[in-house]
Amino acid sequence: MPKQKGSKQLILDYLMANIGRVIDRNELQEASGWRAEWGRRLRELRDEEGYQILSHKDRSDLKPGQYLVETDKRRPAFKRGISKETMAYVLERNGYTCQMCGIAASDIDPFNESRKIRLVMGHIIDKSKGGEDTPGNLRAVCSNCNEGLQNAAPPKPDRILLLSQIRRATIQDQQAVLDWLLTKFRRSPSNPS
Repeated sequence: MPKQKGSKQLILDYLMANIGRVIDRNELQEASGWRAEWGRRLRELRDEEGYQILSHKDRSDLKPGQYLVETDKRRPAFKRGISKETMAYVLERNGYTCQMCGIAASDIDPFNESRKIRLVMGHIIDKSKGGEDTPGNLRAVCSNCNEGLQNAAPPKPDRILLLSQIRRATIQDQQAVLDWLLTKFRRSPSNPS
């Protein structure tokens, strides 16, 4: 009995059979066998194995969720080396929230209500541009931001704006913010250390 192909190989086969044609994300999801991790496998093919898979970040005529492979030639490949310990440290440091849009792990995905948000490691300086797999160059990002689905994340609010918004909130909402902060920083009113 022949071994069944994994989602990455299924996606690669589909891309190579469609060189020069714009492919949308639904086609890639279907080609992967409707696997949830299709986006990660696509990034591995592009970033780690050197396949030149173009997106809207590379060409202005492509829309978000569209991809194009112009050639089967590959760039030099590299491997990621993020340890589990580093991932755990970065997730903890970032409060298990996306550092681009602020959504938290396990929140409902705003682009697909049947899924929950998963966080991945995002490079501040991309690996292909010499960025390293170190905590200082990594941040937690949701898969939507990492794939570019959140085209323009709103800028992070500064302290004055953030405090003004909290002050305007109801007492119950202010209490919810306080509870969240105390949980995030593992402090209680009786233990402010």
